[in-house]
Amino acid sequence: MKAYSEDLRERVISAVERGQPRTDVAPRFEVSVPTIERWLRLKRETGGLARRPVPGPVAVKTAGLVMALPERLAGHADATLAAHCSWWQQVSGFEVSTATMSRALARLGWTRKKRP
Repeated sequence: MKAYSEDLRERVISAVERGQPRTDVAPRFEVSVPTIERWLRLKRETGGLARRPVPGPVAVKTAGLVMALPERLAGHADATLAAHCSWWQQVSGFEVSTATMSRALARLGWTRKKRP
């Protein structure tokens, strides 16, 4: 799910700070009361409403995949997802699933439609 805009967050918090009940503000802005409470805590702790970074390490096994795929696709356009996964494991040493490969191909706008 996409994060709420900072503008929306500011309007919601502004309404609550003007004294409107959270239970009235939530349906008007189509957010939940717990979300409002989270934003209030965020503003209290950090002084702002900017989105927090998503935790977790950077994906190492797919770091160069999207950059390496166009050359691979130019020479092996009809290869299956499994074949692309095997190729990536030989090239990088990292094993990826067919779902991961499919998402990488989708980022490039490549379809899985094969020639008969």
